Amino acid sequence: MLELCKDTRAGLVLLSSSRVYSIPALQSLPFRECGNALQLDVSQPLPRGVSVKGIGRDFSTSPPISLYGSTKLAAEALALEWGAAFGFPVWVDRCGSAGRPRAVRHARPGIFSYWINAHLRRQPLRYIGFGGEGKQVRDALHPRDLATLLESQMSATRVDGQRLYTAGGGIANSLSLAQLTAWCDAAFGAHRPEPDARERPYDVPWVAMDNEEAERDFGWRVETPITGILEEIAAHAVANPDWLERSGL
Repeated sequence: MLELCKDTRAGLVLLSSSRVYSIPALQSLPFRECGNALQLDVSQPLPRGVSVKGIGRDFSTSPPISLYGSTKLAAEALALEWGAAFGFPVWVDRCGSAGRPRAVRHARPGIFSYWINAHLRRQPLRYIGFGGEGKQVRDALHPRDLATLLESQMSATRVDGQRLYTAGGGIANSLSLAQLTAWCDAAFGAHRPEPDARERPYDVPWVAMDNEEAERDFGWRVETPITGILEEIAAHAVANPDWLERSGL
């Protein structure tokens, strides 16, 4: 793909992942419990790249970041190097979790789609790690909102300056698994996940992306609230009872 961009003078927008960030650094962030969710404790000293708005591009990418995350980080470096060497525009967006309201025919759906589907179908669910209470938090970004950022980047005429951005739902569009379960209980009836306190090496307690730089440079803002994302996913799940099977789950 990079060679094609070089030969045709095309630009490239690379969708990367929040999984490029250091797992030990994420696990060592200061948190406090707020109801049934973890919350960043901003009264404590925060490391570089984290603020009250979330995780930014300067947060540590030191290993381990997971095997998946390492392929994403390597792809970022290759894309940026190719663009610099051969003079074509490259934008890299480190994305948070996607709230996918439509069927996924390849790979596994994101955690929000999976959880809603499994809850609706009364499939087994587990709160894994972090005491088995489901207080770990993720933010959700609607693909429609991401598309507006990509459109702005593809239309940009800037030839230098910052090329790497973070893009996610942000703290305002974040939920813990326990909060997501409560939403599902209200929508579909009670279905209790099983607690599983075992720790896994790649699990992290909290991820919410800071969109400040994308807003500054492209005027981009998240427009779809978390409730709207969940409602769209739920409506699609109800209308497509074979979604889990078609998603390979």
